[in-house]
Amino acid sequence: MCDICVMNAVKKKMLSRRDLFRGAAMAGAAAAIGGTAATPALAAGHAAGPTDMTHTLHRNFPTFFGDPQYSEEQLFNYAEHSFNLKQLTVNEHTGTHVDAPLHFSADGASVDEIPIEQLVAPLCIIDIAARAEDDPDAQVTPDDISAWIATHGEIPANACVAMHSGWGPKVNGDGFRNFDGEAMHFPGFHVEAATMLIEETGAMSIAVDTLSLDHGPSPDFATHYAWLPTGRFGIECVANLDMLPAAGATLVIGAPKHRGGTGGPARLIALA
Repeated sequence: MCDICVMNAVKKKMLSRRDLFRGAAMAGAAAAIGGTAATPALAAGHAAGPTDMTHTLHRNFPTFFGDPQYSEEQLFNYAEHSFNLKQLTVNEHTGTHVDAPLHFSADGASVDEIPIEQLVAPLCIIDIAARAEDDPDAQVTPDDISAWIATHGEIPANACVAMHSGWGPKVNGDGFRNFDGEAMHFPGFHVEAATMLIEETGAMSIAVDTLSLDHGPSPDFATHYAWLPTGRFGIECVANLDMLPAAGATLVIGAPKHRGGTGGPARLIALA
């Protein structure tokens, strides 16, 4: 056989193999989508597909301590240098962010040590928004967890259990911190709820749409101290929880990976 014939035959065979692999990949993707579609049907008004659960971080984003915790400096700009580059200065616990076990323990895992399999989690949303509207100091209680389980079944292994208090839309105003001159007032997880999740479920993370896992007037960070030293982690300032069903979504947690970090800003994406 001539050289050119051999080359054409090999080329044809390689293209056929590439088409085969491409077809297999597409079939796998379709199967994955089909698996997702098998989760509980979305209720009316809930988003389908990827949902951004992250607030946009900016200089005036509200913080637990009240002072700005994010700044940026333009080091290079396109007009002068033909490219843009900023230098960021940010507190680890600013904006939508992760609390690593190390945040409230002497030797817990740092944010870069959180196992990657824990960063893709079944999302269980406990809605206390109606109660929080009347009582800004409302907390997720064991009764709330029991009611969720009675309606939706057991909390899955590795789940992220999130509190939806309706606080997200307040993020660009004073109502997010809700400081009265002596204390802040916003919802959080009661320590007994955290303890129940630790002892009776396989949940590995809890999330809130407020500034803290503990409610605003907490004097002792009891929930932080109960939850984080067990090797579990938390997520604070979550957005758009009202766009998702109480059960059936998957949360992808884009945690930062800086060595020894106690947490850090994260990009959260929910798949429903």
